[in-house]
Formats: sequence, C-alpha cells, structure tokens
Amino acid sequence: MRLGQHFLKNKKILAQIVQTAELSKNDTVLEVGPGHGELTEFLARRAKKVIAVEKDRELIPWLRKKFRPNKNVEIREGDILKSKILNLKSGYKIVANLPYYLTSRFLRKFLEAKNKPKLMVLMVQYEVAKRICAKPPEMNLLALSVQAYAQPKFIRKVSRGNFSPPPKVDSAIIKLSNLQGSTSGAEKMLKTAKRAFQQKRKMLRHSLGVTKSDFGTKRPQELSLQDWLKITRSRKSQ
Repeated sequence: MRLGQHFLKNKKILAQIVQTAELSKNDTVLEVGPGHGELTEFLARRAKKVIAVEKDRELIPWLRKKFRPNKNVEIREGDILKSKILNLKSGYKIVANLPYYLTSRFLRKFLEAKNKPKLMVLMVQYEVAKRICAKPPEMNLLALSVQAYAQPKFIRKVSRGNFSPPPKVDSAIIKLSNLQGSTSGAEKMLKTAKRAFQQKRKMLRHSLGVTKSDFGTKRPQELSLQDWLKITRSRKSQ
C-alpha cells in the first residue's frame, strides 16, 4: 500500500457510490485517487467524461493501459491539492475514495474554490463522516466549516473488511450537495465559532460575552449553523 490508499473491492458498494452521484451522460466527473480503477470502471459506464487524478506515478502507466479502450476516461498524474491541472468548467461532480489524511484539506480546497463542483460523493473515515453531518447538540467546527458551504448527507457506513488492505477503522459514504454558493458571512461566522469551540465547555456568555440573546446560556456544540449566523450578525450590529 502506498500513499495511505485502501482499495474498495465490494462491487455493490461501488455501484451505490455511483448511484448516489446521480450521474448522467451529460456529466463530467473528477475522481481523486483512482488506485486500481475499480470505481473508475463504474463511473465510465454512467458519465460523459471521467478525469481521474492519481498521485502515485507507479500506477499511471497501468491505469492508462487499462482504460485505453475507454475514450471517456482521462488519467492524469498529480497531487490534487497542489496541481493546477484541472481547469474544469462549473457543473462537474467529484466522486472519490479519499485517503484519510487528505480529507480536511481536500474539503477546504473544493468547498472554498472559485469554481466549485455541483456535487461531491466521498468515502471518508466513519468518525469524520459523523462529525461532518452532525447536528445540535453534537455540532463541531468541522461540521460548521462544511455546512457553511454545502449540505452534507450521511449515506451509509462501510466496514473496513470491504477494503484491500483493510484499514484500521471503518469508512462511510457522504454526499455534499448545494455547493454553488457559500453562506453569507461564513468566514466571520467560522472565526467566531472557532473562538467558542476552543472553550467548548463554557457557555457563550463566558467564552464570547454573548448576553443579549437566548444563546448566552448555550455551549457551542448546541447551536446550529443558523444560530451561529444570528450570533455573528448580532455582534456586528452591536
């Protein structure tokens, strides 16, 4: 195993990932880390074009040979976080079985990108998936950071035995939709929330000095995205 990759072998789960992406023959799909191309095969059957970006240069010749007959599959070598090889028009979709170490930086890159995808279907670590899709009273900074830019949905848990080699933890499929814009005031809201989560056991009247609202006696994990936006607006008007 190289670069933290665990290859998904279960064809029923691969098919479910593709179904969750709601692909049609009009779609361009960006796949990150195709590995041995198991998911790429399913994507190629449903999408107009698949652009698969692989960092492991040893896999590139093998992938290009495998998908040479597929005129709608393009294999590109590169680091998705660093390269400027994409140049995709708006409306593309992302489908990826992400290496665990990549998740937070990957999300930040594409959620805050000028040219966002319209939908993402990702395989991530199970605990991370739960955090991303959390709601009060179990909110967290990662959930807010994602939900300010997209609508996450937990699709299913995927046990570690479905991968080769098996990782030490279970995974999950999540779907991120409504990515076309960002919540107004997201940056200021996240900055305020970060301060509160650094003292998450404290009520907001102690951590942020919130006194003139119903939120003063709340702790940060008890508030929704909309609650945080209200707090940010009220602090701005004071």
